[in-house]
Amino acid sequence: MPLSEHEQRLLEQMERALMAEDPKFATSLRHGSSGADRRGIIGGVVGALAGMGLLLAGVSASLTPLGLVGFIVMLASVFLVVSGLRHGPAKKAETEGPSAPGPSSASSPKPAKGQSGFMSRFEQRWQERNRRDGRES
Repeated sequence: MPLSEHEQRLLEQMERALMAEDPKFATSLRHGSSGADRRGIIGGVVGALAGMGLLLAGVSASLTPLGLVGFIVMLASVFLVVSGLRHGPAKKAETEGPSAPGPSSASSPKPAKGQSGFMSRFEQRWQERNRRDGRES
């Protein structure tokens, strides 16, 4: 279902505000998770499955050292997968500049500590819309 013109304008306005507020985060969202190392993630998943197999083999054969090694392999593999997913897109965002036009973050005033300018504006608009529709939040 296509967006209406009003919804498209609001979405574009939110995108510009996000780009002005945090360009690195906005760029990482725009590019998705394509910056993640797929081979490392697949290797980590295979390693986690192998570790789980070793753990189960150690428990079923009452070999505590084998179960411990399996647990360590599984834990290390899961850590590698999670860190690969977390740091993959951010590295790509650092190498590329912002591609969407919009005001630079240097020219926009910074919100007070603990407040996000984008989020506070978004909440204000939400509250105004609810008041206009006759609902209170």
